[in-house]
Amino acid sequence: MTTTRTPGRHRSGPAAASEGAPIVCDGLVRIYKRKGVEVVALQGLDLHVDPGELIAIVGASGSGKSTLLNILSGLDSPSAGRALVAGHDLLAMGRSERRHYRLRTCGFVWQRSGDNLVPYLNAAENVALPQRLAGQSRNDRAQRTEQLLEQLGIAEVADQRPARLTGSQQQRLAIAVALANDPHVLFCDEPTGELDTSESHEVYGALQQVNETHGTTVVVVTHDPAVTSEVRRTIAIRDGRTASETLRRTPGHEGEHVVAEEFAVLDRAGRLQLPTDFVSALGLHRRVRLELVEDHIQIWPEHPAADSPSSEEDR
Repeated sequence: MTTTRTPGRHRSGPAAASEGAPIVCDGLVRIYKRKGVEVVALQGLDLHVDPGELIAIVGASGSGKSTLLNILSGLDSPSAGRALVAGHDLLAMGRSERRHYRLRTCGFVWQRSGDNLVPYLNAAENVALPQRLAGQSRNDRAQRTEQLLEQLGIAEVADQRPARLTGSQQQRLAIAVALANDPHVLFCDEPTGELDTSESHEVYGALQQVNETHGTTVVVVTHDPAVTSEVRRTIAIRDGRTASETLRRTPGHEGEHVVAEEFAVLDRAGRLQLPTDFVSALGLHRRVRLELVEDHIQIWPEHPAADSPSSEEDR
């Protein structure tokens, strides 16, 4: 396999990558016990999300993505490492700061609408509730609620209770509730897990609008790889570490043509997780051979299948 330099935005190192980023994780570790056995859910994970990004974090069950989301949203605490969100140190937060963090700094959208919404309140009352808890005046609450319902395309159901809404409307209402106090970051846990393809597209469209209109950083966690087509950057997690990133971009002068490129992720210690299919295809295990060739690195098995000149050229 040959890895090349990543085009586009350049960062000169960890310090430059962290500067101004609302989400920074360095060497994040989370260990917990299950039936008396220690489980390492995160194994030194690194993550950097710039202000105003719309990203997705994907991974198989057990990869660590849900643990990461719980830590970033303030529901759980890491065992070691560093985690910063909008200036808040998640390892050092006390009870008061954690409450303020969850009320003002970050918004959260769960997969099940029943976890996001109060069933006996109508749509407008649901959006107004977190504002009331934050001490906003009645006039400010009414204005903010009307604005959010209009922007998310559900103003016509303002007086309806959640049970009367479609799945897409319920999740868009959940987004409005999460945005009620104008958070810096919006976290979404499988926000389309219970929706069909059409409704899912509507919800992702709402998240894109929120991201563009409000400048809110949006982080979607899901097991669905199809999310790659809905966000600008997709981060894959494997075995508790970031494994690869897929970037979507529209090359200049090519109209609506979108290019998606997958890149391996290099951590601060210089470690690189190779894609599983690459490892399987080349039979890589334990050790690999490396060679620096001008502006790229060549990687191949310790014992190639053939050592003839022709096979060397094919690599």
